Amino acid sequence: MEIANFGVEEWLNVYETQATLDIAQSTIASMTMSELMALSPDNGTQFYQDLAQQKMNYGAIEGSEAFKQAVSELYQTVNSNQVLQTNGATGANLLALYALVKPGDHVISMFPTYQQLYEIPISIGATVSYWQLDEANNWVPDIAELKKLIRPETKLICLNNANNPTGTVISTELMQAIVEVARTVGAYVLVDEVYLPLGEGQQTTSIADLYELGIATNSLSKTYSVPGIRVGWLVANETLTDLFRKYRDYTMICAGVFSDQLAVYVLQHRKQVLARNRALVQRNLKIFKAWVAQEPLVDVVYPESVSTSFIHFKEIEDDEAFCKYLLKEYGVLLVPGKRFEIPGHARLGYCAPEATLKKGLAELSKALRTY
Repeated sequence: MEIANFGVEEWLNVYETQATLDIAQSTIASMTMSELMALSPDNGTQFYQDLAQQKMNYGAIEGSEAFKQAVSELYQTVNSNQVLQTNGATGANLLALYALVKPGDHVISMFPTYQQLYEIPISIGATVSYWQLDEANNWVPDIAELKKLIRPETKLICLNNANNPTGTVISTELMQAIVEVARTVGAYVLVDEVYLPLGEGQQTTSIADLYELGIATNSLSKTYSVPGIRVGWLVANETLTDLFRKYRDYTMICAGVFSDQLAVYVLQHRKQVLARNRALVQRNLKIFKAWVAQEPLVDVVYPESVSTSFIHFKEIEDDEAFCKYLLKEYGVLLVPGKRFEIPGHARLGYCAPEATLKKGLAELSKALRTY
């Protein structure tokens, strides 16, 4: 099996540790263990007492019942039997694609998006049609274009909601229209849902609650600010979940008892985590918008209270060369648009700690003038 280099991950693997001002990440500023334990009235005393009694064995292979129940409560129509714990959302996506896609299948993928969602089907031998997002249309997918791409034999539609890298959101109404198109040919719809929009009153609906052949993947890495434990999940109907169990045995045994326990703790305190992150997103988005308004060399389709944004350089063609210069001379890390196959752009993670964001933006402006 041949597979292309993973552009974003390859870039971060090489350059992430060199940055003094990292504004490339799509995670909402990661929480420390102290911050997490402060969510509990006892400052984590019971958590650590429970941890001290844990045997460091494999634990619950599919995720503890407490974990699966907590995840099921994030959805309207899901029970705990439909939940499988995975190694982050990347593990969930890999599991679904590995189980469903066969050589010769036809797959439709949103583009740009997280590279996994189209590159893995290509590596398996599927034909992939790209559902192109248009910057001139605010990166919002056009349902008319999907109708042109769909075929009687289409096996799977892959989406990212909200979108990485653009930060745009598929509304419930548009997602329902996508479901109706998929249903005409019996296609599965896989949606990577790691980026939850955190605007006041902003609502989206999981594919798991909209479509009988919908597959939702998610994790604690982005919206919940705990990428360090590498816990994600996959949700589908019970027949699909049974299928995925078989393939899961080949890709993952367990997340580990510590990761599972902390994942349950985070989900049990999710209202507090989301309140913290909603405030951070709104505060930092104002800072980001103010910077864009006074920076004539950049424009952007503003993200919809999602932690990732995709800036457009007005006068720079080789975005990767510029990003290397930016890192070397100013210590600022972005992800060049070329790594998403959209040159002339860069992913800017504005949900870094506030001081890092402000300094990073100021240094970026300097670099735009000295490059």
